Amino acid sequence: MKPQRLSLIAAAALLGACVLPQKEAPRTQAIDTQQLGLAGAAFSAAPEAWWQSFGDAQLDALIAEALAHNPSLDEALARMRGAQAQSQAAAAGGKPRYALDGSVQRQRLSENYIYPPAASGFNPHGGGTYWFADLGLNLNWDLDFWGRQADLLRQARGEQQAVVLDHEAARLALAGAIAQAYVDLHRAYGLIDIATQSLTQRQTQLQLSQQRLQAGLDNALQLQNAQAQLAQAQVQLQQAQTARELAVHRLAALSGHGADAYAQLKRPQLKLDAALPLPEQLPIDLLAHRPDVLAARARVDAAGAGRDAARAAFYPDVSLKIFAGYQSVGLDQLLQAASAGYGAGPGLHLPLFDSQRLRADYRGATAQLDLVVAQYNQTVLDAVRDVADQLSQVSSLEQQLAQQQNRVQAAQRAQQLAQQRYGAGLGSRLPVLDLQLQTLGAQRELLDSSCQLITSRVSLLLMLGGSFHSDTQQAAVSGTPRS
Repeated sequence: MKPQRLSLIAAAALLGACVLPQKEAPRTQAIDTQQLGLAGAAFSAAPEAWWQSFGDAQLDALIAEALAHNPSLDEALARMRGAQAQSQAAAAGGKPRYALDGSVQRQRLSENYIYPPAASGFNPHGGGTYWFADLGLNLNWDLDFWGRQADLLRQARGEQQAVVLDHEAARLALAGAIAQAYVDLHRAYGLIDIATQSLTQRQTQLQLSQQRLQAGLDNALQLQNAQAQLAQAQVQLQQAQTARELAVHRLAALSGHGADAYAQLKRPQLKLDAALPLPEQLPIDLLAHRPDVLAARARVDAAGAGRDAARAAFYPDVSLKIFAGYQSVGLDQLLQAASAGYGAGPGLHLPLFDSQRLRADYRGATAQLDLVVAQYNQTVLDAVRDVADQLSQVSSLEQQLAQQQNRVQAAQRAQQLAQQRYGAGLGSRLPVLDLQLQTLGAQRELLDSSCQLITSRVSLLLMLGGSFHSDTQQAAVSGTPRS
């Protein structure tokens, strides 16, 4: 058979064996952020240490220590370093690879191979035992004609950006969790004060009921009621003390400490009117300030690059290989000029009869893209809903707080009037005690409302991205991330 005909048959066989990518478009589309109703004024990120506006040095120290030593942040930082290593490995895949290779071995040469035996009169190596040595510099460069290496690099960098943003989200969530736990500790101390006063009033009320019963002015029903109210006051005090202990435990754990830190946490000295920068409507640039949304978007870009790389895998890989070095039979001749050798040429890798694996990889990459797009869409919708809910919650709590303040003032005025009537001999002491207890109850609800408002404002600040800036993650991707 003629060589030309053999070449045509071989070419036809190669083309028939080649695998072509199937037409499989993604089924999920990213949500159109222009249709989310974000029409409020642009939001300016909070200051870097926004919690300092509460004016409590102990809170500042707790958050600073937590950001430096919390195990959850250490885990996020380890993931970030791993993503950076993967990105560097992907970048190295598109560059020439150099290697200095050398070997030495003792070998007996066959008399029936490429080396003739001594009896043949030619180079008398066959049948002998010799040292073989080679030393050379090798270069291997994959020529990325179809962009597969570039796609893999884009995928690795997208994953790295997502992990960096996860780290920023973890920092933000940790600072917010400590601030909210600190507010809980403040509330617990306030409840202990109120419960202690209530317990004192209930004890006094019980004593008066006993005296009135002995004097025949009351019956046993009033005494039993006073005893029940005293028991309830004791329960409320115990509950407040337990809430304080739990808040202390939570703060110690968040700051990276154990039971050794419990006794060191003192009563908070919070400024309840701390000014936190918060909008009144959904800001138009909400999504740009949320690290979780940006991380989800980065994973969409990474998945898209992975799908492109899976498609490029269907095409041939072309590489350039170069060798230059020394080869010799016998160690004494290895570095002589006559032992030098070199070579260069292209290499070709053509995927043949591999349709099942390549198509499965491509379908898997497309499914992964659909998955991360769906996750991105859900993250965006959750972000808009959460901020809208929290804006409504803050507005409602502000109104409730104003009403609670009015209630406390009214209860205090009523208590003063009852005290004046008792001082003038126009009434008994029991109404005064009842009004004092009502005032304490109003103060308890006012404390709850004020702490809920602070917690909701902190939550809203976190949902708006806190002090996160988009250039922070860019610096972390290109340089050393902050710990």
